[in-house]
Amino acid sequence: QPLLHQLLPTLAKQFENVFPELIHQLDFVSKVVKEEEDAFLRTLGKGIENLNAIMLVLKDREGPNYKYPPIPISGNKAFELFDTFGFPLDLTQLIAKENNRDVDVEGFNIEMQQQKTRSKAAAVVDTEDWVNVHEHSITEFVGYDSLEIKSKIVKYRKVKAKGKEGYQIVLAATPFYAESGGQVGDTGEILFNDVRCTIYDTKKENNLIIHFTETLPTDVSSDVIAKVDRTKRKQTEIHHSATHLLHAALRKVLGNHVAQKGSLVNDEQLRFDFSHFAKVTDEEIAAIEKIVNQKIRENISVVIKEMNKDEAVKLGAMALFGEKYGDIVRVVIIDPKYSIELCGGTHVGSTGELGFFKIKHETAVAAGVRRIEALSGNAAETFINEQFDTINAVRESLKHPKEILKSISDLLNDRHELQKTKEQLERLQANASIDRLLLKKEIINSILFYQDIIPNVDMNVLKNIFSKLDIKYKEEKTVVLLISTKDGKVNILLGCSENYKEFDAPKIIKEHITPIIKGGGGGQKTLATAGGQDASNLQQ
Repeated sequence: QPLLHQLLPTLAKQFENVFPELIHQLDFVSKVVKEEEDAFLRTLGKGIENLNAIMLVLKDREGPNYKYPPIPISGNKAFELFDTFGFPLDLTQLIAKENNRDVDVEGFNIEMQQQKTRSKAAAVVDTEDWVNVHEHSITEFVGYDSLEIKSKIVKYRKVKAKGKEGYQIVLAATPFYAESGGQVGDTGEILFNDVRCTIYDTKKENNLIIHFTETLPTDVSSDVIAKVDRTKRKQTEIHHSATHLLHAALRKVLGNHVAQKGSLVNDEQLRFDFSHFAKVTDEEIAAIEKIVNQKIRENISVVIKEMNKDEAVKLGAMALFGEKYGDIVRVVIIDPKYSIELCGGTHVGSTGELGFFKIKHETAVAAGVRRIEALSGNAAETFINEQFDTINAVRESLKHPKEILKSISDLLNDRHELQKTKEQLERLQANASIDRLLLKKEIINSILFYQDIIPNVDMNVLKNIFSKLDIKYKEEKTVVLLISTKDGKVNILLGCSENYKEFDAPKIIKEHITPIIKGGGGGQKTLATAGGQDASNLQQ
């Protein structure tokens, strides 16, 4: 059970003069620590469940008369527990040791190295040296005021990533905003006389604003026209300003412990990560949306000032997560009593330009960190229209009922009743199939063999029939083969009793059965399944 969060009051008191934040936000920190503990215990529970299943398979492979050292847990399985389920290697080793098993740590390390190699290979960018065209010390960003200017190339270089070649360009002056503070880089074009080069991204590197393009003309020495995609920039600005309004509304509704933990702002939507210890309720979402939309309707001027950082902090400005600030900072003010933030991004002139604000999703991304995805401007309008189209389509499908929710509820109830009827019929069919199997019983080389082709049932029914036959611990060596066809597909179940050690169901399935039905399959030694597309050779 969670323990560490219970120690927080004592810890906060002892460190009161070292980390005053702990005692000031004791309730919030305790809730975050408890949530982290709960999450790890869930991981632990799932990991133990999967590890027990792995050891059960190994024990099954060994059998009751196995006299050799226990089969170790493979490096592949240990890595799968770590990579897929978040289960630490040392815990796998500890639990394996308690069950007198080893873990193939060397195999685990090989798997880990292979994954690292794959990740590195995916991220490799082959960059050639810069080619200088004109001497210029620093790139001037003029994109706050202008979206189209005359400029010239200072330098460029050729790059290759994931098999594709392209170019990176540095201009003497640029209107293109480089990705920063959560806002994506601008796109647009650079015109070289009659040659048009599309800019698909803009980033910063060592104080350089770098423009990404797939092509470059032969003559790069002439003056160029740099043009930002105005529509995309405008929609991005709308979402950036909406992010500031959202941040302030979150603090009003949820509390002052809310702080930005990351963001993504582009022309399609905004994504905002923030500190909070619980799921944001539907009522809280509605309250947040109401505040933001009220601020949009007030059409508040977005005032941007440059000032000394200390002066900005005294004014009450909040710093954005992940941003670096110099002595002189850019302050974005949307009503001094509502939102003041340090921000280097681009914004609308007034909140009315946002039109409308709508939250799409609210989810957890980490312990004590939530994420909101939201829309504003044209994107919000499109989203609302799509929702109405969906509702109208549902209404039309239901023949325009007066109460749409009641009609859907009635449909779900009908479906539930049909499902119950279907399950009853399947049970009856399973019982009838068992009777038929018993009548068709064969004895081949002293081995009991039950086989049948059952039409119009799925794999769940076959498994149900197999379990009801109850052959697992039969004294006689027993084999069961069940075949079904449904919706043009073939399902096959092959099983045997525990005492038939020579039998290998997965091997027979893979080597002899799946080629006939043109499919695939596998399973454990005493029970394997297969599925395929070819039902023409079931007697074979």
